[in-house]
Amino acid sequence: MLAEAARTWGFEVEDLGPDTSDSIDYPLQAQRLASRLAAGDGVMGVLVCGTGIGMSMVANRFTHVRAAAVSDDFTAQATRAHNNANVICLGARTLGPGLAKQLLKTFLSTEFEGGRHQRRVDLFPAGASVKDSSS
Repeated sequence: MLAEAARTWGFEVEDLGPDTSDSIDYPLQAQRLASRLAAGDGVMGVLVCGTGIGMSMVANRFTHVRAAAVSDDFTAQATRAHNNANVICLGARTLGPGLAKQLLKTFLSTEFEGGRHQRRVDLFPAGASVKDSSS
């Protein structure tokens, strides 16, 4: 549903799965996205778990990922504009499909403001690289 919506808004989408509605080990899915993000500039991602919180915790362990769990339009906008987030994390159990699509649209259409915000983003501590995650 989210991938289809992003395509209709003109975004190129690469769906990394999962391809099942069965329970999965969400940290592995976050690692998969982190690996993909390491491969290219300008790439953004979407992670979904029950609340969005677990995915954001795993994703933020990687240096090049700035992930935010959001549940309202203001935080979806602010995390892009002020934190230059490149991953939005959404809760399948906490958001309805309409709100999830709206949050994704806001996130994808908001530009990073730079300036004083860049200075602050530069102060974020480094996390693990994708290579470190396998040990």
